[in-house]
Amino acid sequence: MKRSYWLIALLCSASLLIFSGCSDDGDDGNNGTNAVDQVVSLQQLSSTASRGFDASAAEIVTFDGNNERMFVVNADNGQVDVFDASDLTHPVLEETIDIQQLLVDNGDVASVEVVGAVNSVALSGNLVAVAVEANPKTDAGWVVIINATTFTYIDAVQAGALPDMLTFTPDGSKIVVANEGEPDEGYVNDPEGSVSVINVTDYSVTNISFSVSDLPSNYADTMIIDGVGASVAQSLEPEYITVSADSSRAYVVLQENNAIAVIDLSDTSVDSIFGLGFKNHSIPGNQMDASQKDGVNIQSLPVMGMYMPDAITSYTVAGKTYLITANEGDSRQDWLAPVSDQITCESAGYFYDAADLDDDSETLCIDEFSAKDFYDSENVTLVDSEGQRLFEVNGGFGEDNQLRRLKFSYFTTVAMNGGTDFDKLYAYGARSFSIWDAETGKQVFDSGSDFEVITAQIFGEDFNNDNAENSGDDRSDNKGPEPEGVTVGMINGHTYAFIGLERMGGIMVYDVSNPYAPDYVMYTNNRDVSYDIDGIKDLETDAEVIAAITEAGDLGPEGLTFVSAEDSPNGYPLVLVANEVSGTVAVYQVDVTLLED
Repeated sequence: MKRSYWLIALLCSASLLIFSGCSDDGDDGNNGTNAVDQVVSLQQLSSTASRGFDASAAEIVTFDGNNERMFVVNADNGQVDVFDASDLTHPVLEETIDIQQLLVDNGDVASVEVVGAVNSVALSGNLVAVAVEANPKTDAGWVVIINATTFTYIDAVQAGALPDMLTFTPDGSKIVVANEGEPDEGYVNDPEGSVSVINVTDYSVTNISFSVSDLPSNYADTMIIDGVGASVAQSLEPEYITVSADSSRAYVVLQENNAIAVIDLSDTSVDSIFGLGFKNHSIPGNQMDASQKDGVNIQSLPVMGMYMPDAITSYTVAGKTYLITANEGDSRQDWLAPVSDQITCESAGYFYDAADLDDDSETLCIDEFSAKDFYDSENVTLVDSEGQRLFEVNGGFGEDNQLRRLKFSYFTTVAMNGGTDFDKLYAYGARSFSIWDAETGKQVFDSGSDFEVITAQIFGEDFNNDNAENSGDDRSDNKGPEPEGVTVGMINGHTYAFIGLERMGGIMVYDVSNPYAPDYVMYTNNRDVSYDIDGIKDLETDAEVIAAITEAGDLGPEGLTFVSAEDSPNGYPLVLVANEVSGTVAVYQVDVTLLED
């Protein structure tokens, strides 16, 4: 039987672990515009029928309030699915737009063979913009513009390599595109990351480079610049974008670099880049579970989290812009693995593993390191400030319930420790969401260990699950719940952040009206942790998959969109969640209860 879980915090707890963000008022912030006292909760109205299990069939969603439609990225199929959402309890697939074929039919490419996945979709007025990568992904991709009402082709614009996310400026005058520029497997070809700015009036495009000559002098502060033989521009990989309310600035996440670039849209230049620094998991409120073999074991550990956000959004308080990031974390390991030359690997700062750990293993170039898999006492030791091993066994990494299994970045850990005697490990992601002052880059809030503590309270040892199978505690050694998507919306003067947990699933809700002291509101997740998710991949028909997903619940939230009450078909605010593993879009209604004085 599928269960729905939710948890509301009405009062601040004495427990620092759970409600580290609770406060009567912010130290430096304010509580917004005379907001009415209220309680909000999410009520799930529906989920669309699965468009495919674990096939990136529902990655990003945007909403057309004029036509009451949802546009959803069906990535690997090269399509955008359009759902009639006039009845929010039963959205119906209305149209499938074949973006790859559109490019062929309108003479932009000669064959669908040179077109890759569709990665993002955004809407403004009657325009839909779609980000499309090339095949191979290291070639320049496209932005395709479509009429939102008729679904007809308007234009296609060449972007950079691997356009991964796009958004319209709030005034609708520009489309801003994050071109991630990922290398191909083995780092044979590593294109530069870039940002494309498209003028909607004539679809002219300006591509913004991250070459050193175009960057501010302080670009390297607290950033991670890595890669195999990579220049700075090749190392920087734009992932996600938000734009200030006045449409003057774009804020671009450089995920693998643990940084955010600020783009001046008036002259399309890089205004600044600020590194996000590191989160100290050894202090109270920032604890983590570092092993998938010890159940719930959230503890203080000598680990620094690299924020490495995926999604970013922004909002304004008292005329000042704040950024909200979902701190997922990401490594370059997929592209490093086939690098077989020892000199190339080690000169780039990675670990070269020449041993056959398994019968079928190959020589590997390693960044995603764990003592369990790659420990060699001559190369790696975990010690305190006096050179004594932190734990008694395994070179100071300890047992399975300590740090032996945690995956960390070898490159960053070596660089920050100045050698291979480590007193801190640098791990991917921060297992949290953060709020940043957009002008200074200063962090004003982080949710600490909330996500792991709250999900552990509800699910017990089934917390930190993976998104494509039910195996409790499975992701504790590797980025935990993985907050990935985030959206923000205002209701009656309160601003709320909605954060999706990619691996564990579900949505966290915080009142962020005071950016310096957000309040945890609730968590909801309709996942059935007892269901045999792994068996879904063996089902033979679409009908069987749809029925199974209906029982298993929504899996792998990727993209989130807030819909205001004014734009909603039923007059209530909505949160739409695209779930890439279950291939579904979940429709949540935001219920509001006003509290009398």
